[in-house]
Amino acid sequence: MQNLIPYLIVFFIYLAVAVDFWRIAKQPEKNLKLHSSMIALGLTLHGWLLFHDVFASVGINLGFFLALSAILWLTVLIYWLVNLKHPLYSLQAFVLPPAAVFALLPALNTQNHFLSTEGANLLLTHIGIALMAYSLFTFATLHALIMLVAERSLHQKKSWIQLPDFPPLLVMEKLLFRVISLGFILLTITLVSGMIFSEEIFGKIAQFNHKTIFSIASWMIYGWLLFGHYQYGWRGKKAIKLTLIGFVLLLLAYVGTKFILEVIKQT
Repeated sequence: MQNLIPYLIVFFIYLAVAVDFWRIAKQPEKNLKLHSSMIALGLTLHGWLLFHDVFASVGINLGFFLALSAILWLTVLIYWLVNLKHPLYSLQAFVLPPAAVFALLPALNTQNHFLSTEGANLLLTHIGIALMAYSLFTFATLHALIMLVAERSLHQKKSWIQLPDFPPLLVMEKLLFRVISLGFILLTITLVSGMIFSEEIFGKIAQFNHKTIFSIASWMIYGWLLFGHYQYGWRGKKAIKLTLIGFVLLLLAYVGTKFILEVIKQT
């Protein structure tokens, strides 16, 4: 087990901002600058810990919990950057608690998965693009959930989540499809590069297994959603539903596979 202190600091920074947001949910602008500064501090420390853990030895360590921590770090970074332009205060109440948990888990789990980096520029590029794609879709999923709450509030339906005023739904929807479009492009690059360069990257020819099936199914869902939106104007609950389905398939493809291989089979 590693030194817990820096991981706990990140955990409490993320959690403190989320808790304070809920405390002043009706007037988030009161502590907006403080929240933004604290998130930036958490991101910096979290990023430093990830860099240290991933490149701690010969090769790169892409253990299950480290990969999840990296995805949530990128998701928080995307949120923080987007929030500089769009007032999406509500999203931090959703993204920061899981980010706090997954920032701490690498220090509590000793399972590692080392990959050689010798002449592996293609591998690093492939992994980087894949993690960015997963992070964008994580952001999109959380954003879609926020849109569900906003839509219920707009129609004055009762909800167990009480959040402050939202940006106009059209603004939120526009941002959602921008994120999904970029994520779809990166996911396409990830799938194509994985298939074309599988032997060079992983030392074996691409296999048509459950990971590949779920990945392609997720790619098809997101592609169908984008086609329907730009061709037929799909939006609202239908768009949110397809966003969530695509994300679940992506989880089964990547997270589910790594969890079974690196956690369950190691216990």
